[in-house]
Amino acid sequence: MEQNDTTTIEMSAMEIHKVAPPPHKTTLQKLKTRLKETFFPDDPLRQFKGQPLKKKLILGAQYVFPILEWGPNYSFKLLKSDIVSGLTIASLAIPQGISYAKLANLPPIVGLYSSFVPPLVYAVLGSSRDLAVGPVSIASLVLGSMLREVVSPTKDPILFLQLAFSSTFFAGLFQASLGFLRLGFIIDFLSKATLIGFMAGAAIIVSLQQLKSLLGITNFTKQMGIIPVLSSVFHRTNEWSWQTILMGVCFLVFLLFTRHISIRKPKLFWISAGAPLLSVIISTLLVFALKAQKHGISVIGELQKGLNPVSWNMLHFHGRYLGLIIKTGIVTGILSLTEGIAVGRTFAALKNYQVDGNKEMIAIGLMNIVGSSTSCYVTTGAFSRSAVNHNAGSKTAVSNIVMAVTIMVTLLFLMPLFQYTPNVILGAIIVTAVIGLIDISAAYQIWKIDKFDFVVLLCAFFGVIFISVQDGLAIAVGISIFKVLLQITRPKTVMLGNIPGTRIYRNLDHYKEALSVPGFLILSIEAPINFANTTYLKERISRWMEEYESGETKKQSELKYVVLDLSACVGESNWRSTGKVTES
Repeated sequence: MEQNDTTTIEMSAMEIHKVAPPPHKTTLQKLKTRLKETFFPDDPLRQFKGQPLKKKLILGAQYVFPILEWGPNYSFKLLKSDIVSGLTIASLAIPQGISYAKLANLPPIVGLYSSFVPPLVYAVLGSSRDLAVGPVSIASLVLGSMLREVVSPTKDPILFLQLAFSSTFFAGLFQASLGFLRLGFIIDFLSKATLIGFMAGAAIIVSLQQLKSLLGITNFTKQMGIIPVLSSVFHRTNEWSWQTILMGVCFLVFLLFTRHISIRKPKLFWISAGAPLLSVIISTLLVFALKAQKHGISVIGELQKGLNPVSWNMLHFHGRYLGLIIKTGIVTGILSLTEGIAVGRTFAALKNYQVDGNKEMIAIGLMNIVGSSTSCYVTTGAFSRSAVNHNAGSKTAVSNIVMAVTIMVTLLFLMPLFQYTPNVILGAIIVTAVIGLIDISAAYQIWKIDKFDFVVLLCAFFGVIFISVQDGLAIAVGISIFKVLLQITRPKTVMLGNIPGTRIYRNLDHYKEALSVPGFLILSIEAPINFANTTYLKERISRWMEEYESGETKKQSELKYVVLDLSACVGESNWRSTGKVTES
């Protein structure tokens, strides 16, 4: 009783403050402000204000080419660190490049081409110090699966290669356009739950696809779903090769063991970084010495030497396949862009520096446009390479240049050495690389925090493994957008109560010590008010009032006031509609 009296005294002494209308703005001024906050929230031109013309030109050149910003201060000490990290990621890039090209149903040499030119472009245009550029498993899988639905990579390899380069061009064009038009917020629709579920499903599909190489099967299904893949595996038991299985199991265990060591002891990162190249060398020597290619173990075969040939004449901008390559380019462009920016921001946060998302989009987009003209397919910042690059002590993007030079030497002089490299090793490398994409702990955290997000995660996961990679992603994105619309049209409303001894009001369900104020129904609307939810809010507030008057609170006091907390409502019209703000 004493507590209620105290609360009543506090409420009687409430202060009322009038809300002044905002300064008058013309429609053009309002539109200008809205466009600026939407597309230029970072105000990229603020550094040019008040600067002389010469300084503006220098700042402009540094903005377009970040290498001009840190290049003049580059030192020999930084070079030593970048050489070490560049050589380290090159040792990982060579086997991964060959493996991921096979995953995309492209010639292995294209994977090495894609690890040479794009890193050079990114080193000049990119703003991340840790991002290591090259092909990635997810984009390779999606590119190969989408194109293979229409064109066979074995029956018509030239056309398939042309479509891959053309898709890469449109991926780059889409990525660069997002950066130039400041539309990077579009990729935010790929929520964390969507990405976790999608990558886990894709990792399983990629791993199952490698059963072809790990078991030595020659006639394998072209479909990507888990059921046709497993069906193909068990209906082709007569093609299984025990020699291939033995070699695959041995090297897969070795690669997983080195990965486990590096996870447990991050300082030993170089063990897992060098394990793929070491596996390639040892397996190649074994095949060459034992003539294993004559005993059921398939090998890569002869690879041509030389640098990237020009491929701009292979790009398709018309014809019956135009729709396919545009769709493939957009899907792979979004996926690779999301991974590249996420990886760049992750390592930038660890080293406490900023990565400009729009500049990254432009850099990744332009390197794919250039790559499509130099026999490269879709590339981005790979998580595994970037992690190795970071742990190896990378200081600047010069590590990408060192990696590219190492790949160049390999292309010019070392290609004949890969002739006897067994395909089973490439399958083992891919499985080891993608297994880290399955993040069970993150999925469990999402389950604990938001059950709806967990449903999105499951839809992405099961959609990928049972339907297709692109359809699974589309389903998850569609459900995520539905969730956003649901939150807008059905905003959450909660009842607030006073925390005794304070002037603080909190959710009665979350704060057990909070007490409702007799005669007052205090509601918090936890979303902006707009035309899509006004009807719902009127009905919901009316229902709150009915529940108050007919529930237990009726016995304590009669409802006298309804107080709405509209702190979540942002906008000029919302302030005008409230009229007053009451502080108790």
